[in-house]
Amino acid sequence: MSTDLATLRKLAHLSRLELDESKEQKMLGELNKILNWVEQLRELDTTDVEPLVHLSHEINVLRADEAKNTVSHQDGLRNAPRKDSDYFRVPKVLD
Repeated sequence: MSTDLATLRKLAHLSRLELDESKEQKMLGELNKILNWVEQLRELDTTDVEPLVHLSHEINVLRADEAKNTVSHQDGLRNAPRKDSDYFRVPKVLD
């Protein structure tokens, strides 16, 4: 499988990439190497290979998720640029 320059330019446009001519040739070569590698992978017989769900068998040990206030209400409002008695004041976003 091989990609031509027109396809590369279309992909670059869709990806919002700007490539000059020297970079186009380099990118085209690298893209074709990747596609050739994927084509080699397709040739492998994977009929007896189990799907991989996790990369390792280790289990995460997480702490319990407990809600608690670490910052008081007054401390949270202390550095606010604009505040009302108990709330942050923000610019209006809807008309």
